[in-house]
Amino acid sequence: MNLFSKRMTGGVLLMATALFLLLPASGYSEPFDHEHATWNLLVKNNVHWDLNRTASQVNYSGFQNTHDFLQRYLSSLSSVTLAEFDTFSREQQLAFLINAYNSFTVELILTKYPDVSSIKELGSFFSSPWKKKFFNLLGESQSLDGIEHDLIRGSGRYNEPLIHFAVNCASIGCPALLDEAFVADKLDQQLLESTERFLQDRSRNRFDVKIRTLDVSSIFDWYEVDFTQGWRGYDSLDDFFRTHADWIADDTESAQALREGELQVEFLDYDWNLNSLP
Repeated sequence: MNLFSKRMTGGVLLMATALFLLLPASGYSEPFDHEHATWNLLVKNNVHWDLNRTASQVNYSGFQNTHDFLQRYLSSLSSVTLAEFDTFSREQQLAFLINAYNSFTVELILTKYPDVSSIKELGSFFSSPWKKKFFNLLGESQSLDGIEHDLIRGSGRYNEPLIHFAVNCASIGCPALLDEAFVADKLDQQLLESTERFLQDRSRNRFDVKIRTLDVSSIFDWYEVDFTQGWRGYDSLDDFFRTHADWIADDTESAQALREGELQVEFLDYDWNLNSLP
């Protein structure tokens, strides 16, 4: 075994030990952990930022090595009843659903990893991977689309456009998978920071002041309606882009031009390749 292998093995053992200490004693039922400590430790060890900290890559092999702990975390999510969920605060509910989407997405990738290069390969001719019901949540068989479009967007409870920068579809084109769990007491900060990172990623969003063209992710095409409802004060996509001009533009002059000018918006192709470490 070479030195790198020894370090990797030691890291897995240390993480496994830490995860073991987070587990409740056998036969003892605890309230749901709103700190999402197990998921927090898993992503801290298996999510890696690029140099600009605007995009992340996932060590799916690391998740495989501690798969038992991921499955126990998923079981803790599945054990929450709808009645219990309804007692959670708005922030606790939304953090729960975002973490559920992200962790069940990792679980879906692991069903075929390493023999998968895109999440789109995990669907079928008749159904996309996002419509596949492969887990239970809040008392019913559920899919990733069910979490995002029914429980979050369709429930009328949250009215939160920034969730599009928090849920991660295991693809390079997606906003980064965060290296920490979303938690209620800092949810707003985490959503804003995730939005800032995504808008600052020039492979996904960029403004050419010379030709007054704003090239942005297809996410804004697919979910434009969520930025036109007055949620968080956004009445249109242009309003959203102007509000966050400092995150999109590379200098003060460009940001001012973005705030004041009529926007020519173009949507970029989406990269569905797996967001895995090379």
